[in-house]
This record gives sequence, structure tokens and C-alpha cells, in this order.
Amino acid sequence: MTGEILAEWLRRRGSRIIRGAGSLWYDAGARVFQPVPFHQVFSPADHELRALMRDAGAVGLRYSTSPDAPEGLLSYHVVFDAGAYTIDNIGPRTRNKVRRGLRASRVAPISLDDLAHKGWLLQRDTLERQGRSQSMKQAEWVALCRAAHDLPGFEAWGAYVGDELAASMLIARVDDVVSVLTSQSHRAYLDHYVNNALCFTVSSDVLSRPGVRAVFYSTHSLDAPPSVDEFKFLMGYRARPVRQRVCFNGMVAPLMNPLSHKLIRRMLQARPESVTLSKAEGLLRFYLEGRQPAQQQHLPPVLRKERFDEQAPV
Repeated sequence: MTGEILAEWLRRRGSRIIRGAGSLWYDAGARVFQPVPFHQVFSPADHELRALMRDAGAVGLRYSTSPDAPEGLLSYHVVFDAGAYTIDNIGPRTRNKVRRGLRASRVAPISLDDLAHKGWLLQRDTLERQGRSQSMKQAEWVALCRAAHDLPGFEAWGAYVGDELAASMLIARVDDVVSVLTSQSHRAYLDHYVNNALCFTVSSDVLSRPGVRAVFYSTHSLDAPPSVDEFKFLMGYRARPVRQRVCFNGMVAPLMNPLSHKLIRRMLQARPESVTLSKAEGLLRFYLEGRQPAQQQHLPPVLRKERFDEQAPV
């Protein structure tokens, strides 16, 4: 599977796809484009980015670049790229949770139709636990799942407790990297450690396949709570350092300043349920801090090698 196929999945979901500055890009919302594939780390020239935004009518771009790039927020990708994935890659306490999860559940591939219909309850519950219940509607979820029909490289997996789907995951392989596109579970089954069982089984399966070099789980989020990534690190994944760069077109850039950021923060405090304001605040925060010298930025705790408490909830 290539980035073109992943772009087709996004196109089927309603995203506009453009090409330029050495990559495919998709509209992640409000005409702010991000590159395809998601794990890409590259350093396009500024004149290419300006031309891309001008020709596409883009408000801005957000992409991952090298840790030693001159601009961008100190950030990370959550990946596993250390070869075969086994129980030994996981800390002792979390290892016990994996074993308990494997005893309590059955993990296997599932159909995209099952993911679309049965998985919505899990997705909704997951978003509620993360305080992001307004970020997706059921119709968007169904479209996300159905868009993968007949496209090579996409797989859905599930963890069952008895006959009930307790956790699920959608993945896609692009060249030598498998990306986790979405992962969700229901709180009723968290004490069965179904997330641990699902993550372990899928990771060990795909990393045993010929030609698969790494699993890309996620990018440091604009607005999700830190607990979203803690589970992944406890499961043996690591934070690969990158710089996330946000740039705006020449018409918009003068408006993106500390004063406008302060205004958006106040609006978000008044309307904490607003997904649009949450994303806008994060995007502007990444932009402003990313323009500062690296030594003046706040390094994410995981990049300071601070250990997460293995007792953290899954």
C-alpha cells in the first residue's frame, strides 16, 4: 500500500487532497492541511510551502520535521521500531496486565462492517472518557470505516469478552510502516485489560510480517490529554523526537500572535466542549511556541525521559 491509497481513504471521507512540496496533503479541517502518510518526517523548502498554500488556498500547514530543524515545536511520534515485538518489550507490571487481558479476551481480525456498527459504542465511550465527546458523530464514524472497503492494506481488529466487542482497532500499512488509525474500547471492560491484549496482539502480529519495519501509533496531539499517550509508552512504544511545524499563509500569519491566542483561550474556557476552539487553541499554541528557539521551549515530559507511573489507568 502507498500513500496514494491512504489519501484515497481520506478523500472518501470528504477530505480534500492536494499535492505539493514533495508530499500529498489532506485537509484536516478549516483548510489546514497535513501530509500523507501520517508518519512522514521531512523538511520542505519555505518557498515550496508558500506556493502550496497559495495554489491550494490553504489557511495553514502542519507537518513533522527533523529534531534539528530551525523551527517547530519540540514534539514526538509514538512508534515501535525496535524489531520484533514480544512480551519482553513491556515492563513487568504492564506485562501482567497483558497476560490477564489475553486470558480474559479473544483477539482476532474483524470485518469493517462490524467495526462500523459495533465499534461506534466503543468509540463514543472512549471519546467521553477523554473529554472529547463532541469531536465525532456516529455518521462520521461509519464513513471512516466504510471508506476503507476494497482498499488494500487496511485491517480491523477486535478484542471480545464473551460475544461482546470490548475493544477495536483500525490499522493500515503504508510501505514498511503500519499506522494505527483509530483505537477504542468500552469502560465496562477496562478491568479485563482488553486494550493491553489488543495492542499486544496486533503489534506482535504486524511486526512479525516480512517488510514491516515499524508501527506508527500517533503524533503528539494538539488537544488530547497526556493520558492518551501514557498507555502506549507502557506498552513498550517510544517517543521518537520530531519538531511539529505549523505555518500560515501570508494573509493569516499577522493575525496569529499572543493576543489572538489569549482570546481563543478565553473563548475555550467559556466553551470547553467546542472541538473547533480546542483545535484552534492547540494549533496556535504549537505555532507560537514552535517559532521560539529550542532551548526556550517546554520539552514534553516523555522526551525528558520522565517515567510514567505503571499504575496509570489504561
